[in-house]
Order: sequence, then C-alpha cells, then structure tokens
Amino acid sequence: MQTKQWWKESVVYQIYPRSFNDSNGDGIGDIKGITEKLDYLKKLGIDVVWLSPVYDSPNDDNGYDIRHYLQIMDEFGTMEEFDELLAEMHKRGLKLVMDLVVNHTSDEHPWFVEARSSKNNPKRDYYIWKEGKNGEEPNNWASNFSGSAWQYDEQTGEYYLHLFSKKQPDLNWENPDLRKQVYDMMRWWLDKGVDGFRMDVINFISKDQRFPDGEKKPGQNYASGSPYFKNGPRIHEFLREMNNEVLQHYDVMTVGEMPGVNVDEAKRYTAEEREELNMVFHFEHMGLGDGPGGKWDNLPWKLTDMKKIMTKWQKGLAQKGWNSLYWNNHDQPRVVSRFGNDKDYREKSAKMLATCLHMMKGTPYIYQGEEIGMTNAAFPSIKDYEDIETLNWYNEQREEFNADPNTLMQSIYARGRDNARTPVQWDASENAGFTKDRPWLSVNPNYKQINAEQALNDQNSIFYYYQKLIQLRKQEEIVVYGDYELLLEEDEEIFSYTRTLGNEKLLVVCNFTDKKVQRDDIASYVGENKKLLISNDEARSGNDHLASICLAPYEAFVYKFL
Repeated sequence: MQTKQWWKESVVYQIYPRSFNDSNGDGIGDIKGITEKLDYLKKLGIDVVWLSPVYDSPNDDNGYDIRHYLQIMDEFGTMEEFDELLAEMHKRGLKLVMDLVVNHTSDEHPWFVEARSSKNNPKRDYYIWKEGKNGEEPNNWASNFSGSAWQYDEQTGEYYLHLFSKKQPDLNWENPDLRKQVYDMMRWWLDKGVDGFRMDVINFISKDQRFPDGEKKPGQNYASGSPYFKNGPRIHEFLREMNNEVLQHYDVMTVGEMPGVNVDEAKRYTAEEREELNMVFHFEHMGLGDGPGGKWDNLPWKLTDMKKIMTKWQKGLAQKGWNSLYWNNHDQPRVVSRFGNDKDYREKSAKMLATCLHMMKGTPYIYQGEEIGMTNAAFPSIKDYEDIETLNWYNEQREEFNADPNTLMQSIYARGRDNARTPVQWDASENAGFTKDRPWLSVNPNYKQINAEQALNDQNSIFYYYQKLIQLRKQEEIVVYGDYELLLEEDEEIFSYTRTLGNEKLLVVCNFTDKKVQRDDIASYVGENKKLLISNDEARSGNDHLASICLAPYEAFVYKFL
C-alpha cells in the first residue's frame, strides 16, 4: 500500500532559468533573477521548485549539455548566488530539486576531452565507442535531434554514440568507475542541501550491448534505436544501485523523465518496496495528435483518447507507485494553446485545464508562465527560433525532402519547443519586464495583455485560480490520496471523474469545448449533501441541482459530497 510522503502532498513549479527573469540586463535569465521572484512563487503557494540545468555548459542544447557538474554556468551567475538562492528558498519553506543529466555530457566535459584523446585513455570507456561497419556508422540508429546517432572521430578513427546532439556524447553506464563518479557528484549537491533530482531521460542509460540495427521506415535514412535503449536491460539494477549508494541516505524527491515508459514499467520504477524512484514523467498524453511522422505531423486529437491515457495511469498506479501530473514543460507547447482555446476563451480554458489536472491523484507540476495563461508564440521566420531540435528538423526537411517552408512553420507553431521558452511575461513594459536588454529569445507579442502584474491585480485571474487549487490540495486530503474513477467514458466533450476517500467524494466536471453542453447523467454518481469547492464560472453555485447540468463553454467545477 502507498504511504504518506511530503512529495505526494507537494505542488512543483518548473523554472527554465534562461527564460525566467534576467537580473543583470544581459538578455538571459539568471539565478539572481529567480531569487528576486521567490515571493511571487510563495504567494502562488507551490512547495518545490524544479530548476532546469544551471551547470556550466557550452549551451548546444540550452544547458542539457553539461561541461562541469559542480560549476554554475557563467551566464546564470556564481555558486555564491546559487547558495543564496537555496538559502532564501529554504527560509521561505520552499524546496529545490535539481535537474540531473547523466545519460550524456557535453563533448567539452573533461571526461570526454580525455576519452577522445586516445583509445588507451582511462576515460575512454566512460563513453560508447564503436568501429564503423563497411565505411559507415556502427548501426542505423537515428539521433533524437535528426541525422545519425553516431559521430565519427578523426583522431581515433572510431564513432561515439550521441542519442541527442553530436555535442552530447552518451555516457557508458556499464563502467562502474563512471557510475561512482556520478554518485559522488549527486552526493556533493545533496550535501549542499538540494532536495532531490529530476532525472533527464534516465530510462535511456542502459543500452542493449549488442547495439543492433533498428527497424527503418520507408523514406527514412536512419531508424529508431529506442527498443534497444529505452528501459534497457540493466536500468533497474542501475537505479537500485543509485538509490542504495546515494538517494536513500537523504530525505529527497526524485522524478525520472522516461519517454516511452508504460504503466507496468512505471510500477517497477516507482513501487516503494523496489527502492528506485518516487515517480516518473510518462509521455503518452504528450503524444496526442501525433501523426505517422511523430509530433511534427500534427493532427486533431480526441478527448476520449486523452481520458483513456489519463485514466490508465490513474488506475495503474493507484496502489503501487505514484503519478506525476503535468500538461507542459520546457519541451512541450503551452497547454492553453494545445488543449484549450488561447483566442476566445484563454482564461476560462486555462482554468478548466488546471482543474482537470490538479484534482487528479499525483504530484502536480506547473511550468513557468502556465499560472498566468501564457500561450504559444508564432514568430514570422525560422530565424526567430533558437531550439536545436526545431532547427535541425526544419533544415533536414528542407534539404532532404524539399518540404514547403509554410507547412513546416505551421508544425513549429503547434509543437515546437520554443513555444515554452519565450521569456516569462512579468509586466507590460518593454520585453515584458524580463530584461532591459534584447532577450535571448523574442518575447511573445501578447505580453501587454498577458503578464504577471496584470494577473496579480485581478482577483479573478488564472494566477489566483491556481492559488486556490493549490490551497485545496493542502486543505482536502481527498485531493491527494482519494481514489479516482472516470465517468462518461465515451463522452467527447466532457471530462468528468470522482475521487473517493472514506465517506467523502469529489465530483470533477470539465467541458473541453467552446459550446454550451447539457448533461443529465452525472447526478446518479453522487449524493445530495454537497459543497462547491471551486468553479471557473460565476454562475455556478453550491445550490445547483445536478440532475440536469448545463455547462458553459470551457466550464469546470468541483463539488465535495459528504
């Protein structure tokens, strides 16, 4: 059975530091800029900050290519400023979770500099090196950032594996000395006082040592190697070792980013008796609307598919393991643009989506700007974009397939990672109050209408709605620990479910459409003695009869029954 834990009762806020707040006017968000906004986060009510990487990095993939694990990137500040941030957070009762990136390093990391210097170097085996086959790569695996996953190294005449950019060589977790170095580094941060780790693509660290070819699809130059590195042969062994060596000696929170993980695997990763991780990020709901060509092949999505996925995970981890709940992050488009309506019903649909997620069982994650309803940005030219994944894909499609630029830009507008990375919109002044200089990535032009200052001055804003949802999680144990049951399974307009704990029951009803929707079949699931906990519609009251409900466009409400 599941135990009560502080991280189950917490709400997490993700900060992507480059885009959060710039304190020194160089156009790049920084650590001091985060410290300046801690009172804003405290007002929102969150408990934990997950900080995307701030380590020293050449920034090929915005900090996910680490050159030194124990140093701070110059653009972000100094270790003294980091220590001040940590102290100021702890003073306010906030916890800090660091991003742990140990599937790969930068090619400028001292380990890799040594490894590529000679085949006989002791660090050579910290990475994955192979000889070519018939003058080509060791196998046909594709990089996640386009092209081959192998890069030829002239100096030593071998290829190294990089599942991401060629400047992000994969670490060889088969090497026990490498693992010891990683554990020592983790201890160093935990001894400093950080409160846990979000682990980047952690289910990629164990590779099938045969390195077989993947199955190539028609028209592809390279194949997905994911069956041979996602949830690989030794992954559970490595995570248990990490737990035994490091994690269990501290009171920390861990969450593993795990593309391609399913419910059964997630149970193995997060069941408490297995002593691996607290929770995982799965990506099934992030695949909604993916066409045959993946996310760039963006198609309409169905609410019944979303309900199926969310319910599968709610039920699957009901007794063993724990869910992480999120709609967006630094790699995903803005939720109000993707699953809501960012034109006519931005505030209403943002509140509806927040209700739908935050009333589920699991630990909710808010991505910076989500709490004020920030939207996707559609910049006019590919030159306005910075993301390596987006740029590589665009160039590959243009050069190899002569794809239409306008069609490509529509895909980027819908699903590109820079949608999440435009600077946080603090106020209506120039550059949205993010910086006094030219920002590293353009600000979304709608910042004069959508910004934190405006939200804080409006008691009915999305910000205060999120604040109330967070308060409900603190006040009502049923929100954290209640059992989940889906209602109206085949309904393509309404997402409704109940939560039950002892004699208490919650009814959550969310209209995912821009139309009024009438339902006569919800009341049969609940009792009569009820209290309205939260609603995004002023017309909704605690006295409403539920025998026949008319929902306004994008309306959401939660009743508690005793």
